[in-house]
Amino acid sequence: MRPLVFVSAARKELLKLPDAAQDEIGFELYWAQLGKVPRHAKPLKGFGGGVFEIAIELMEGAFRAAYVVRLRNAIYVLHVFQKKSKSGIATPKSDIDLIRERLKHAEEIDAAG
Repeated sequence: MRPLVFVSAARKELLKLPDAAQDEIGFELYWAQLGKVPRHAKPLKGFGGGVFEIAIELMEGAFRAAYVVRLRNAIYVLHVFQKKSKSGIATPKSDIDLIRERLKHAEEIDAAG
């Protein structure tokens, strides 16, 4: 099983979500650690593969978690958030920019060993 590493404030972001969202996202990330594709995960477009987004829909709202599997040493959780937009399914640009920034940081962490 590959270790799970939270980049920057991703762990704090997860812990701010309702318990049900934390449980669902945690279970999905566990599947990723086992080398499986979680049932609510899909490739995140614009990242060249190996970056996925978990999309959970609950009574409390829509929740997302972005993570990367293409790096060698771990599964890196990049960003966890509640999707606020009611129109469209696209991930907001501000969240995409944050994911891109944290992906660079994860690559540096992974390269350091």
